Amino acid sequence: MTKNNLLSEKLNYIGESETPTHLHLCSYNAEGTQVCRGNLQEVIPQLKTDCINWIQVHGLQNTETIHQLCSHFNIDFLTTQDILNSEHLTKIEEHETYNVVILKQLSIVEQNELLPQQLCIVQGKDYVLTFAEKETDLFNEINTALEKNVLKIRNRQSDFLLSVILNSVMASFMSLISKMEDDLEDLEEQFLSPLSPIPTKQPGIEEIQVYRRNYRLIKKSIFPLKEQINKLFHAENQLLHKANRPFFSDVNDHLQFILQTLEGCRDLLSALVDLYLANNDQRMNSIMKQLTIVSTIFIPLTFLAGIWGRNFQWMPELGWKYGYFFAWGLMIVVGVIVYFYFKHKRWY
Repeated sequence: MTKNNLLSEKLNYIGESETPTHLHLCSYNAEGTQVCRGNLQEVIPQLKTDCINWIQVHGLQNTETIHQLCSHFNIDFLTTQDILNSEHLTKIEEHETYNVVILKQLSIVEQNELLPQQLCIVQGKDYVLTFAEKETDLFNEINTALEKNVLKIRNRQSDFLLSVILNSVMASFMSLISKMEDDLEDLEEQFLSPLSPIPTKQPGIEEIQVYRRNYRLIKKSIFPLKEQINKLFHAENQLLHKANRPFFSDVNDHLQFILQTLEGCRDLLSALVDLYLANNDQRMNSIMKQLTIVSTIFIPLTFLAGIWGRNFQWMPELGWKYGYFFAWGLMIVVGVIVYFYFKHKRWY
């Protein structure tokens, strides 16, 4: 039974990741960046008041560390609970001094299965906190951009960093959904291949089911953002500067592309299921046709065998010296004639 979190003062990590909790601090301004890695006691003293402080938290096992970090930035208890709940739905929340974005990051594991992990982003005036269940390479490109000051990223406010992180998440979804679309189109070509109307190595329903599960997982992860992302465009949101709003519009454009492509994948999946069932029916009809033809060939042979198998006293063929060979020859000739008749009619 799920417990009511409003009646509990204890923080618990709800998830399966066993990654130890560790922090990575990147403080930056126009002059440069300063990096620090370690535990909370090592990172907090390195925070700079004249910089944007980006703290990356990997691993949520140590709930006390998460609690102390959130308390340092005055993040409320309910938000901290949401951060530690890996099963939380995708959402965007506005608070007085910070914005919260909770979403899923998906990665491919064995047999094209997708594995989700929660990613939580908290953006304040001069800080950004990211909480990931496991190690992730999602931030590698952003760290490199900060070091090289790409697009003068170090000269911008914390909301720009939020938009960059969201864009990286959207890019990962775009990569996954584009690959899924290509794979589904390849499957469709296999089903519709003119060289093999009934392929001997036809993809099984299990393979289609993998893509259906992935589709549902992607939809569950990304679809709530369709409505939630509008919260970032309100003029009342003081943490998002007007100069950086076009970057969030770019995030929204990527989101709309993902949703449209996802809709196309749904149609492809429905078509693949129909094709699979139709090909199965066609294969079954072909098998039944072959069995019917074989049965039809043996019907006259069975008729002849039935006549000569009767126990009548006067049957001239029974006393004929060549009757046995005549019977075999007649049955072979009848079978061959029926076979070539079907061949001529292209029934076989």
